[in-house]
Amino acid sequence: MENQELKIALVQTNLIWEHPTQNRIQLEEKMNAISETVDVIVLPEMFTSGFTMNPQAVAETMEGETITWIKTLAKTKNVAITGSLVISENGNHYNRLIFVLPSGEIESYDKRHTFTLAGEHEVYTAGTSKNIINYKGWNICPLICYDLRFPVWARNVENYDVLLYVANWPKPRINAWDALLKARAIENMSYCIGVNRVGLDANSHEYPGHCAAYDVLGEKVTNIAENKEETEIVTLTKSHIETYRNKLKFLNDKDAFILT
Repeated sequence: MENQELKIALVQTNLIWEHPTQNRIQLEEKMNAISETVDVIVLPEMFTSGFTMNPQAVAETMEGETITWIKTLAKTKNVAITGSLVISENGNHYNRLIFVLPSGEIESYDKRHTFTLAGEHEVYTAGTSKNIINYKGWNICPLICYDLRFPVWARNVENYDVLLYVANWPKPRINAWDALLKARAIENMSYCIGVNRVGLDANSHEYPGHCAAYDVLGEKVTNIAENKEETEIVTLTKSHIETYRNKLKFLNDKDAFILT
């Protein structure tokens, strides 16, 4: 069944360094505090650990404690929950976004653009494919942090409705985060949502949040305070997408890219 509206909760939160148990506890409290009925809850990148280059300390499997926990929450709350965490599989470590449905089904996406400035490419295996998730009749394209800088990878060749980024994006480059989220919405004529953490990590990197959602014209439709733990709910509408795509038809003129 196709929903004409999709309610998404953006969870702007601090993360406890390399401590999955404590992060699960505090995130469950935040999710329990959402009193309104929503369709999707979005957590930041590496929500069990912070952006660590020490995957051995926090890596789990797809049958591990965090996956079991989040599947239980999704079923109990009848909501989809998404965010990324460190997953170990076939001898490799991945920065993997999971999208857990109330049914227990799991969709996933492995971060394509590992952050070379921090050496992420040396300890994590890069993903090779996008995954367009259909949920309640909405096509959602989930990507992770550094992917935001690469518009060809995000190009809307799949006719998705929502472009979704989870991140640990630091304060010194937050202007780029703001500008690129807006640009991705405009150029792809889709909603674009970014969920970034707040707080200070063990490497003294500061994260200011700036969680936001933009509509297909690049108008910001959220108002989350920076540097603050806060959850905001945004309602997306199919009619908004259809109205402007039918009126402006910019996607009809897009270039064809062949990715290798």
